[in-house]
Amino acid sequence: MNYRLRLPGPTTVPERVLRALGTPMINHRGPEFRKLFAQITERIRPILGTANPVLFFASSGTGVMEASLANAVAPGERVLVCVNDQFSERFALIAKALGARVDTLDIEWGRGVDPAQVAARMKSANYRAVLVVHNASSTGVVADLAGIGKVVRDTPALLIVDSVSGLGGIEMRQDEWGVDILISASQKALMCPPGLGLASVSPKAQEIVKRPTAMPRFYWDFRESLKSASESVTPFTPPLSLMFGLAESLEMIHAEGLPQVLDRHRRLSAMLREGCNKLGLATFPQDTLSNTVVVVKVPDDLDGGDIVRQMYERHATVIAGSRNKLKGRVIRIGTMGYFGELDIRSDLEYLGETLAYLRSHVGTHAG
Repeated sequence: MNYRLRLPGPTTVPERVLRALGTPMINHRGPEFRKLFAQITERIRPILGTANPVLFFASSGTGVMEASLANAVAPGERVLVCVNDQFSERFALIAKALGARVDTLDIEWGRGVDPAQVAARMKSANYRAVLVVHNASSTGVVADLAGIGKVVRDTPALLIVDSVSGLGGIEMRQDEWGVDILISASQKALMCPPGLGLASVSPKAQEIVKRPTAMPRFYWDFRESLKSASESVTPFTPPLSLMFGLAESLEMIHAEGLPQVLDRHRRLSAMLREGCNKLGLATFPQDTLSNTVVVVKVPDDLDGGDIVRQMYERHATVIAGSRNKLKGRVIRIGTMGYFGELDIRSDLEYLGETLAYLRSHVGTHAG
C-alpha cells in the first residue's frame, strides 16, 4: 500500500524536486550560486506579490518568525498579536521571549481577524508591529490582509505576516496589501522538504531594521542579509540542496501558471470540503475558508485521534488531528502543493470507509 502524505505540511515532494535535491554541490560564493539565487528571487517575487528583496535562511518557519521580530522590534517595544490559532499563539510567545511588550487581540478560533478590531486596538497604544497569521492551518481560516493592511499602512507600526501555510496556494499581494515583513517556508505549498525559511522586507520595514536598537541578533540579522541579497548571495552558508529544490518547484509553479495553481488549490479544497460535508463532517471555520487546508468537525460519537489513526493503519494515509484546544474535535487535511483531483477522491473514499469502520467495528472513542 502506498504511503500517502496528506498533512497540512510537510507535503509530498514531486519527483522533479527530489531529483533536483541531489544536484552536486556548488561554490556558495561563486557565480553559479549567484545565478541560482537570482533565478529563485525572480521566480518567487510574483508569488509573494512583491518587488522587495527576498532573504533566505536555513530554518523552519518558526525560525523566520523569530527573525522577523528580532529585526523589527526593540526590547520593551509593544506589539499587537492577532491570536486566533496555534501559530499566532506561537508568535506571541516568541515576542515575549525576546522581551517585547505583548498585547493580544484574542479572537474565537475559527474566526478571522476583523480589521475594524485591529484599528480600534491600535488607537489604545503605540505599536511597533502588528502580527498576523495569513492562513491559520490549525483552524482553516484566512486573514483579511488587504483590510488589515489598510489599517496599519499609514501608521508607524509594521505589519508582520506569517504565510508559512498560505504562500503558493493562496493569493498574496504583499506590496499592494501593505505587508511589511512576510515570512514563509519551503515545506508546504512550495513543494520542498522542510528547512528553508524566507522573508521579504518592505522599504518601511528596512528603515526599522537598520536601527541599532533592535534585539540582539547575529545569524538572523536582516541588515547583513539585505546587503548580501543585493549581491545575490547569503551572509552564511545556505541550504544548497533545498535551494536547488526550490528553484525546480518554482519552475513547476510557473510552468503551470500562478493563476492556475491558485485556482487548483481553490477548486480542490472546495471539492474536499463539500465531500466531507456529505460524509457528515461539518466545516469548522466560520469565516473565509482556506484553500490549503480543510478543517472539519468530528461528529460527537467519534474522536478525531481515532480517525487519524485508522486512516493511517487502514489506508496508509497521513492526515492531521489537532494538538491544541481542538484536540479530538477536528481533523485537518492538506490541500497544498503537489496534489490533484485523484488525491481528493482517494481522501474521500478512505475517509468514508474509516468513518463506517469506526462506527460499526470500534464504537465511540476507539482505542
